[in-house]
Amino acid sequence: MLSDSQLAEAEIEMPRVAIQGVHGAFHEIAARHYYQSRPIEIVPAEDFPDVVRMVETQETTSGLMAIENTIAGSLLKNYNLLYNNDLQITGEIYLRIKQNLMALPGQSLADLKEVHSHPIALQQCVQFFEQYPHIKLVEATDTALVAQEIAKKKQKKIGAIGSYLAADLYNLNILAESIETYKQNYTRFLVLNNLPNADSAPFDKVSICFSAEHRVGSLHQILGGLAQANANLTKIQSVPLPDTRWEYLFFIDFQIFTQADYENAMKSIKPFTRGLRVLGRYVTGVHFE
Repeated sequence: MLSDSQLAEAEIEMPRVAIQGVHGAFHEIAARHYYQSRPIEIVPAEDFPDVVRMVETQETTSGLMAIENTIAGSLLKNYNLLYNNDLQITGEIYLRIKQNLMALPGQSLADLKEVHSHPIALQQCVQFFEQYPHIKLVEATDTALVAQEIAKKKQKKIGAIGSYLAADLYNLNILAESIETYKQNYTRFLVLNNLPNADSAPFDKVSICFSAEHRVGSLHQILGGLAQANANLTKIQSVPLPDTRWEYLFFIDFQIFTQADYENAMKSIKPFTRGLRVLGRYVTGVHFE
């Protein structure tokens, strides 16, 4: 959720929010939940590097970027994007991903010959389609884009998997709701910003990255330092460090509840890290169904 200072700033003008994908993508639903009931302008981006570029150049106020999913795991390329730019994480939101099967009005499940969607979406719904062996699953680049194309080209006998928002925007009928196999299917989205005063906002969660010395106990010392400062570790992710052999970047998220504990945590871990960076300080995200 937004802090009071961020809300006040956003009231000055309508926020322009970059998302990966076209209108109707799950990123758009997450953005609208994050900004609550206030109007925002959604700016579609071709891919995640394009989202980052839009925020870096201040073409948009902020950007939303998926970083992990409870089924598919971490998006390692997006961790590299975080490392390779100076944007700040100023928020997060968790969204349950409900996959819906949709098609043109008048079409039925029996009519469908193919269903197109992003590979991860197809993977999440394989068990449902075992009941319909006559339907061929076809990989595509984006869930909402498939829905848009079916509507635009009036494609019969082809279905899409995507959000209820995509079905609504492109006037498609939902033939089957929530067809994902695992119902605890959540994606965590980061809110990226290029605000110079981002560090002044209230926070109870911190994202950092660093590399560690190749010596006995270095990572143990870092994790121990966080524990002694009453930090609640919520995520640790390693990514190969570019242009090195067998060295890694570590990305850590932790909750911290006082300014003193935050300062103690950073002071205690700094001697055992290389290139320590604070990627963002923000309020712990809300889970939306």
